[in-house]
Amino acid sequence: MTLNKPLNDIWLKSAILGCLWASSEIVLGSFLHNLHVPLGSNFLTAIGIILLISVSYKWKDKGLFWRSGLICALMKSVSPSAVIFGPMIAILSEALLLEFAVLIFRRNMFAYILGGILAMSWTFIHKISFFILAYGFNLISLYKEIAVFAQKQLNITFNDIWTPFYVLWSVYVLMGIISAVIGIYIGKKLQKDNEVSMSIKNNNQNNFFSKKGKSIAETSLLWLAFDIAGMIAVLFLMNFSGWVWWSSTGLIIIIIWAIRYRRALKPLKKPRFWILFVLITMLTSFLFTKFQNHNNDILSGLIIGLQMNLRAALIIIGFSAIGTELTNPVIHNFFKRSSFSQLPIALEVAFDTLPFVLANIPDFKDFFKKPVTVIQQVVFQADYWLRQVRTRQDKKQKIIIITGNIGQGKTTLLKEIVDLLKQKEIRTGGIISPRIFNDNILIGYNLIDAGNNDQTLFSRTSGDESMIRAGKYYFYNEGFEFGKRALAIENNKESQVIVIDEVGFLELDNKGWAFCLNTLIRHPDKSIILVVRNSLVDNVIKKWSISEPLIIETEHDKSKNILDIVFKHLNYNEKLFE
Repeated sequence: MTLNKPLNDIWLKSAILGCLWASSEIVLGSFLHNLHVPLGSNFLTAIGIILLISVSYKWKDKGLFWRSGLICALMKSVSPSAVIFGPMIAILSEALLLEFAVLIFRRNMFAYILGGILAMSWTFIHKISFFILAYGFNLISLYKEIAVFAQKQLNITFNDIWTPFYVLWSVYVLMGIISAVIGIYIGKKLQKDNEVSMSIKNNNQNNFFSKKGKSIAETSLLWLAFDIAGMIAVLFLMNFSGWVWWSSTGLIIIIIWAIRYRRALKPLKKPRFWILFVLITMLTSFLFTKFQNHNNDILSGLIIGLQMNLRAALIIIGFSAIGTELTNPVIHNFFKRSSFSQLPIALEVAFDTLPFVLANIPDFKDFFKKPVTVIQQVVFQADYWLRQVRTRQDKKQKIIIITGNIGQGKTTLLKEIVDLLKQKEIRTGGIISPRIFNDNILIGYNLIDAGNNDQTLFSRTSGDESMIRAGKYYFYNEGFEFGKRALAIENNKESQVIVIDEVGFLELDNKGWAFCLNTLIRHPDKSIILVVRNSLVDNVIKKWSISEPLIIETEHDKSKNILDIVFKHLNYNEKLFE
């Protein structure tokens, strides 16, 4: 975890603004998609323009736009949609264009309107560019043939066959101007109203930063290299080889991707893809042969149409595959070490804030009835979320690590601490894992719920094939479920201290109690006591970015002194032993 590290003010504001933008993409985007609203992506772009411009009247930080766009784009990467590159690139480009306009002409009405035009125009350019990238330059030739065919059939004449594009682009320009004007209007109103009354549906701070885990497929840098090389190879063959080579190679690559990345096939399951497939294939076979005098060879037209469709499938699935591999922790850690070291921290803040923001988003069904009012309500929440996150950052979480070798009394000490905390009426939760002996022979471990003292079997040195095995121990599934319940944040709302006995190899491999610890460490109001073996302490601190933990070595410290130190570290400044 990185949330214990400080996040500078510009990235903090960008995290909030990017989160608000992403929430509108999620809620309004699904709404528009389900209704199949024409120009739905334009409305989403308009929301982004309005948010950025209006909030900039309150937050005047330089570089706020592109950072917010980057965070929103990265949050879009967890969308259930298989194709994420297109929307991600569009969002980031829109933010960069708006940033460019403000950088050149400063923050004024002209710059905002120009930025709105550029950002909205990018949506138009992006769509055309994607179609050309997906279907190749044959698509331009196909459009020209359709335009000529339409003029002949309808008996109309354009001075320029691109006139329809100019007319459509003017619609985008107008939408960009309107979006910028609305952003300016809301921004000026926000500037006047320092405090805005707003209804928050759930003000429970224990739930504020709760987030379900995200299942991420196993990633590999080798697969990333293969995906990029495979896409380039097939595109190369399409330009410099016969149809047998590019079609067979392309199909093989797509099959491999389909096996590894099942989600990537989602676009191919939509009727729209196959409707376009049939239309493009038929149009190319008809127009290219009848109107370009290609020796009336209908087979040539069919091959061109099939090539365009295979190229589209390759681009769509390939981008999804590459996007999946880019979630690799190695790439994530690279950003942490680079000049973008604040980005992963800001992204986690945005993800942590998102569930609560979504719970308080106005009903977007009212968007078309009173769009300015709905967007204004979203914008006016920015300062509220900023204050919430700042409060959280200022609150430092107390973490204690009890360490030692096997059999040196780590669990015994933990039990003493828990008993004493309860005596002092300090609410305590979590799990304790005492060793179980039979005739002085260690046979396994049990689990005790530190909150209510319930107990269950956890592991034994003997078991069956249906049980999870690690080393010489067999683990009971019931034990893991018991421990997860005891550590669940919803079952520890009243707990002031939560203990985990212990954090080891399983957790470092994202198993065992790793998810529970990931969740607990997001709640700075909960003090945490961990039991960790000597050899793993540094790895645990590094993995969860634990800041300034109190480390207690059972081998060297006396029990009563340790208890005293623990209470002081937890800010219970009472002398326990005289």
